[in-house]
Amino acid sequence: MSAQSNLAPVIIKRKKIVAGGHHGGAWKVAYADFVTAMMAFFLLMWLLNATTEQQRKGVADYFSPTIAINRVSGGGDGSFGGDSVFSEDTLPQNGTGATNQRPTEGREARGEMGLTEVEGASLTAGQEQAELEKLDDLLSGRAGESMVSKEMQRHILTRVTDEGLIIELFDLEDAQLFIKGTDTPTPLLKDLADLLSEVGALVSNAIAVEGHTRSEPIVLAINPVWDLSSSRANRMRLLLQAGGLIPQRMRRVTGHADRERVVDNPMAMRNNRLEVILLRSDQ
Repeated sequence: MSAQSNLAPVIIKRKKIVAGGHHGGAWKVAYADFVTAMMAFFLLMWLLNATTEQQRKGVADYFSPTIAINRVSGGGDGSFGGDSVFSEDTLPQNGTGATNQRPTEGREARGEMGLTEVEGASLTAGQEQAELEKLDDLLSGRAGESMVSKEMQRHILTRVTDEGLIIELFDLEDAQLFIKGTDTPTPLLKDLADLLSEVGALVSNAIAVEGHTRSEPIVLAINPVWDLSSSRANRMRLLLQAGGLIPQRMRRVTGHADRERVVDNPMAMRNNRLEVILLRSDQ
């Protein structure tokens, strides 16, 4: 017995083998990816509900490498020194599902909740006000950038009113919109009309065109100012439609003759003007 007691005890260790081996923490990584994806999904749903259509377009343009970050940035030095980003050669699409050469309804680019240009935008009053003010800033240059060259900007005055965004185009002594005494547009007016067609394509508001003229220095038996203001307004309508705006958006075309002066002198050149109005939806 004494000989047996000096031997080391025998320890038997039984190891349990699990089929497939030890998984470690891989499931935690997969779960973390799932939670992150769900958080991104709910964040996306919140953004779709909390932002306007225009803001969503801006976010989409930011992540699109083929479209300039600023939709109205120039392509060269100085104001309007390069191609407009609305030109066919610069952008493959302008965000409305169409181009000037290939106009179409913009529903595809605006999503299922978007409206076509004919139907008008289903925006709240605050959203519509914000859109009109943004266009006002783009035309006037108050946003830091302007869509307008310095030469054309001399002839443009904008203001947002209860009626909508009023874009006033007026004569200067050294540069006029029409050949004197006629409704024949000058190259300057054609360029301005092309610009306003691009601006009008950014929204879906109805449009009104109003013509105003200065008084004639001589009292005539037949005063031409009524016919002249009306025909000039109608010629502007045709130029806008030639630039790509659809005819259904035209709400009214009127001539006011010399009855609504902007300066005291009734015969001043400044009274010769056109007003293109982007009307609010309730007008």
